Amino acid sequence: MTANDGRDPREDEPGDKDPALAGDPVAAPDDEDTSASPEQGDDAEGDGGGDPDDEDDFDGDPDDDDDGDDEADDADDDDDEDDDGDDEEDDLGEDDVDPAALGPHRAGFVALIGAPNAGKSTLLNKLVGAKVSIVSHKVQTTRAIMRGIAMRAASQVIFVDTPGIFAPKRRLDRAMVDTAWGGAMDADMIALLVDARKGIDAEVGEILDKLADLKRPKILILNKIDTVKRDSLLALASDANQRVDFSATFMVSALNGSGTEDLLDHFAAAVPEGPWLYPEDQISDLPMRMLAAEITREKVFLRLHDELPYSSTVETEQWKDMKGNAARIEQTIYVERESQRKIVLGKGGQTIKAISMAARQEIQDILERPVHLFLFVKVRENWADDPERYREMGLNFPR
Repeated sequence: MTANDGRDPREDEPGDKDPALAGDPVAAPDDEDTSASPEQGDDAEGDGGGDPDDEDDFDGDPDDDDDGDDEADDADDDDDEDDDGDDEEDDLGEDDVDPAALGPHRAGFVALIGAPNAGKSTLLNKLVGAKVSIVSHKVQTTRAIMRGIAMRAASQVIFVDTPGIFAPKRRLDRAMVDTAWGGAMDADMIALLVDARKGIDAEVGEILDKLADLKRPKILILNKIDTVKRDSLLALASDANQRVDFSATFMVSALNGSGTEDLLDHFAAAVPEGPWLYPEDQISDLPMRMLAAEITREKVFLRLHDELPYSSTVETEQWKDMKGNAARIEQTIYVERESQRKIVLGKGGQTIKAISMAARQEIQDILERPVHLFLFVKVRENWADDPERYREMGLNFPR
């Protein structure tokens, strides 16, 4: 299965090219460059120009006892480069039967919306059968729209994972919420995911109020049902259906997969008849360069705490295919303050090393080829108010 070409096939407009291919977006002269020094050997091909005594790149060797401030990032352990041949891409709905013999082709978009941490990304990955959206226990991990594609018999269901809907405060928050509702309005149907443990709180209540006025087929999905008693689930479903005219209600556990097969069957039958919009073996429209950056950002969320993950972003600056089928990837983690940069690096570079090793291993598993990952940490003040950064994330810049 493939995970790119990076555009909505319903659109026919230029500019589909991966933004990272358009040149080095880090060239702002006011940015603090904490990249590799030419004296760093393999890292000499990085951004360069850094102070040899203040290098923020990571060479990733866990046996490197460098106790300086070098923050290298190529998590390039020989013992980690084994390709065990595990293929995590499950071909949902594919069998030996010609899809044409199963009936007319169907294809459509289903927007997954809900409050932060309702489990939308986990459900998307479960329905697609592969990881196409990052997941963490922190709220508001998803920032932009991610599309995952599932095949079911002769139906192609394109799921649109949207940022969590909440009361926005910052500019970035407003962009995320606007993106979520935009994704809902563009879809053929809307699936509201509700954390059954929390029920209808203030955030979910506001979403229900807005959904009631939308002229789209709407599905209610109660998630995390394995943690809630049946009577409470039935009461929650009844309450939600009294507020919104849902055409169907499903109870699932996105984490263990309970109920997800029936849910996918429903979507496959409900999407409109029409030709498939993506190749049969494609599981996402996200370019691999962007998915790699998202994976690294996920590791930042998992490793760091408080507000720092929300004050950072990750961009893939360079991607080079090398001999031996390996890929050399250079990414930059941008933060807003010098104090945050030091936290990302960690004592002796241990934090950036852990982030890099975890990200490299997952990217390598997805690509099924050796990966050399180099991470750089740079200060870019007020990046969250820079329209260019929003374009890189696939968000509209709110004025």
